[in-house]
Amino acid sequence: MLAIKKDHILPQRYLKMSQADIIEAIKKRKLFYKEKLLILAHHYQKDEIVNLADSVGDSLELAKIAKANQTAEHIIFCGVHFMAETADMLSNNHQKVYLPDAMAGCSMADMATLKQLEIAWSRLSDKIVGNIMPITYINSSAAVKAFIGDHQGVIVTSGNAEKILKRALSDNKTVLFLPDQHLGRNTAYHLGVKLDEMAVWQPKREQLIMSEKQSEIKVILWQGRCCVHQQYTTNQIKALRQLIPDLRVIVHPECPLEVVLAADDYGSTKKIIDVISQSPKGSKWAIGTDNNLVNRLINKLPEHQIVSLNPSAFSCLTMNRIHLAHLLWTMDEIEIGSERQVIKVNSEIAKSSLKALDRMLG
Repeated sequence: MLAIKKDHILPQRYLKMSQADIIEAIKKRKLFYKEKLLILAHHYQKDEIVNLADSVGDSLELAKIAKANQTAEHIIFCGVHFMAETADMLSNNHQKVYLPDAMAGCSMADMATLKQLEIAWSRLSDKIVGNIMPITYINSSAAVKAFIGDHQGVIVTSGNAEKILKRALSDNKTVLFLPDQHLGRNTAYHLGVKLDEMAVWQPKREQLIMSEKQSEIKVILWQGRCCVHQQYTTNQIKALRQLIPDLRVIVHPECPLEVVLAADDYGSTKKIIDVISQSPKGSKWAIGTDNNLVNRLINKLPEHQIVSLNPSAFSCLTMNRIHLAHLLWTMDEIEIGSERQVIKVNSEIAKSSLKALDRMLG
């Protein structure tokens, strides 16, 4: 978990400002800094943040934008901590990356700490015959990424997990996939790995859970999950199909396997956006992912009939900690030369992490 200092808490003066005044102040500062300032926003951010961002995308897409940008001296990442870390590692030395709210962490990333990973690696190396290849979802801390890099592993996203896992399995590696068991299970299953060829590592109990029929372990899944994507169920899919004829359902691969199997399609945030945007006008869709994005697509694509698979599902709580006031506060801190909200990854950790990132990007 992130350690929060008192001086990282939003000052009261910003809470007294009207939203209109905050927006006006942000726009003035953007005009002042011009190309020296870059505001990045993840798809799951609220509309108020997205509307003021220079670029909107998923975590890796935004990190790549940060890497490609040569002019911005200040990069404000409206996302969560691991995303800002990745952007810092991929950006240039003269650039500073800022996270507007230090408490914007990721519960999934917190489910796999470096200490837990070191213990798991030691225990599993004794249990598993053959080479273990560690693969971590990009939703993990820089320290975990560094461990992966130092142990010949690779980082994946929801968009390229299948490609990279397929390559690892073809090399007859036993894969340790962390921290999201659902992305790992869904990806492996669609590559033909049987459920009884998968095991689950429980980090809190330091225990490997296997099927009674276990003969060969091909994939070890870390017992982690995304809280948001556990809110979508097969019953919701069944109910909506009965209510809306010709409905197609698309969900994120962080959803449980039974939900993915009941849907018509599944994929990364980018894939969800692309599939629906490119579908024929009048297409009917139910989407199982963060409702900030779903509601944005409903408004952006009125020629389609789009509903949330679960309209009452909460959006990512930590992602949504960032408000307009945090964005303005960050800009004000930049103006006075403060590094209060700067995210800086230790150089040795960054060096090791980049090995895993380079294996993914290469």
